[in-house]
Amino acid sequence: MSDELQTPLQYVKGVGPRRAADLANAGFHVLEDLLLRLPLRYEDRDRVQPIAQLGAGDLTAVVGEILACGVRPTRRRGFRVLEAVIADGSGRIRAVYFNQPFLADVLAPGSRVALFGKVERGRLGGGLQLTNPDYELLAADGDGDDARIHTGRIVPVYEKAGGVTSKTMRRIVHAGLERLPPAVADPLPPAVCREHGLIDRRTALAQTHFPAPGTSLKDLERCRTPAQRRLIFEEFFLFQLGLALRRHATAAARKPRTIRVDERIRRAALDVLPFRLTGDQRQALREIVADLTCERPMNRLLQGDVGSGKTIVALLAALVAMENGLQVAVMSPTELLAEQHHLNIARILGPARFDVVLLTGALAARARREAWEHLAAGRAQLAVGTHALMQDAVRFRELGLVIIDEQHRFGVIQRAALRRKGVQPDVLVMTATPIPRTLALTAYGDLDVSVIRELPPGRQPVATRVAPEGRRREVYEFVRRQLHQGRQGYVVYPLVEESEKIDLKAATEMARHLTADVFPDFRVGLVHGRMKPDERDAIMTAFGAGETDLLVATTVIEVGIDVANATVMVVEHAERFGLAQLHQLRGRVGRGPHRAYCILLHQRPLSDAAEARLAAVAATTDGFEIAERDLEIRGPGDFFGTRQSGMPTLRVGDLLRDHATMDEARRAAHAWLALDPPQPALDAMVAGWAERFGLVGVG
Repeated sequence: MSDELQTPLQYVKGVGPRRAADLANAGFHVLEDLLLRLPLRYEDRDRVQPIAQLGAGDLTAVVGEILACGVRPTRRRGFRVLEAVIADGSGRIRAVYFNQPFLADVLAPGSRVALFGKVERGRLGGGLQLTNPDYELLAADGDGDDARIHTGRIVPVYEKAGGVTSKTMRRIVHAGLERLPPAVADPLPPAVCREHGLIDRRTALAQTHFPAPGTSLKDLERCRTPAQRRLIFEEFFLFQLGLALRRHATAAARKPRTIRVDERIRRAALDVLPFRLTGDQRQALREIVADLTCERPMNRLLQGDVGSGKTIVALLAALVAMENGLQVAVMSPTELLAEQHHLNIARILGPARFDVVLLTGALAARARREAWEHLAAGRAQLAVGTHALMQDAVRFRELGLVIIDEQHRFGVIQRAALRRKGVQPDVLVMTATPIPRTLALTAYGDLDVSVIRELPPGRQPVATRVAPEGRRREVYEFVRRQLHQGRQGYVVYPLVEESEKIDLKAATEMARHLTADVFPDFRVGLVHGRMKPDERDAIMTAFGAGETDLLVATTVIEVGIDVANATVMVVEHAERFGLAQLHQLRGRVGRGPHRAYCILLHQRPLSDAAEARLAAVAATTDGFEIAERDLEIRGPGDFFGTRQSGMPTLRVGDLLRDHATMDEARRAAHAWLALDPPQPALDAMVAGWAERFGLVGVG
């Protein structure tokens, strides 16, 4: 069967070397790449109306000859209007473009053009006009490919790729489809296609880009046509097939040494346990220990809401590994969180006989070398650190357990790099950002999942209020009452990459203002990520010891800070934070027996999305419910807000929109695997699977 789909784009009609380079920069290298890129939207240009029949309010396509085109100035300085007159034999109409004088070089008199837009009445009674319509120049005779591709049909509209416009992309896609044979190689097994009522791949590709007459525009926009559904199912089937095979390969792997748990180890765990575990914590620990004592390496996700106590469960797992003579690595996304983990772990393991080292980029050279030596020699049993753990110089004598905290902040390649420092180590990844079920079936489909929903005894939900800037004085008065009762609080500022210096300056100035003008009778501190570790540690230690009443902070405190006496948090510019981030920040208060409060202070006006986020976080303290809402608001592509989070890179499907198809494809992939298909067929179907979906490894 022909392999035309693998034709380099440079050799497709209308591309050439220059456009091929633009397309390559956008991730399109061969014809298949381009054909699996769905249009942004579709326009129904099937009804090309005679100009004489147009009326105000019509959304229509017009085809005609440009009679005249010119640019005129307006009273507004620097603002110009381009007007073109188009005739089609039945009448004339104006096309008006605001502040786009360069179009005078494009819409030349004598050219044939297709226009698509809304018909309006001119402001000064100048008859009907099309305002800023989409335009496309046509072949001079009106009967060439341009007339067939760009008008008189449902037309695909594409995102621009470098210098390749939507119109050019449409022409290239059409040329690419024309060079395909009647049948193309199909990665789906014929039996699967028959069982699920899928049309053939060649037809699906053609009708996804150039739908047949009468296709529902609503179905196209929702990706519900048979052609679109076929391509989405195909992508999801191959993804789930690769995921299942990867899980099978992991299950087939064997650890060099099996962990054992006896009465001595149980006593050691009880000796370090600072409090009684909740039911959810005990269940999660049982599941983890069962994995540790299994011959195959553990691949487990431990997800739990803010403050649910994941860290102590992970530490007990680490203790089991260390009591078996193995080393443990705990990787955290920030230096502050790594430092907090190091202090807490060292404190809890005090009665035990294990040495815990810290490895961060800010560590002095001598301390870093000592940590390296202790790990390589096996004198240090547990390493807590940031990305510094992945440096080539870091070597373990026998790394048996890898724990990755706030795992969505690490790229899959980074996680794999740490895992490779051991031989088939057990891997436990943790997140306080609960994973919606839709995503758990995809990015984490090859992990076993443990969930901690239950909060420790005595914890109360944090009361959350949304307040506009105009109520600032009232908010400060409430904070003052909390501080007078002996409680502590936070004032949190956003820190956005694009304006980090400005944000940091604002936080610093606010700390001065609060100290001098608002809370002069209380002790106010400031902490941010740009501080030196020693300075930051001193400030956090003082706050934890109750020597500071109010801490002004950036989002460096988002995770890992545990001060039971902190009961009030004010989030400045709350509209600039993501939903999951607001929930994480709120989790810094309410960690003790006292009633706690979070006030989301925002600027007006609010965008619809910002209003939805603030309303959602105020409505519930359930992180799992918030995660589902966050997915709805932002979509799966931005759910974690970080690149290389481990989410699959999908070209056709959408995890939220097409979740039912994902479930169907998952069942189909597992059913087909159960038939024991020949290995060559499997290898061909999942060749390049990890690269195609942007996934390298769980750990």
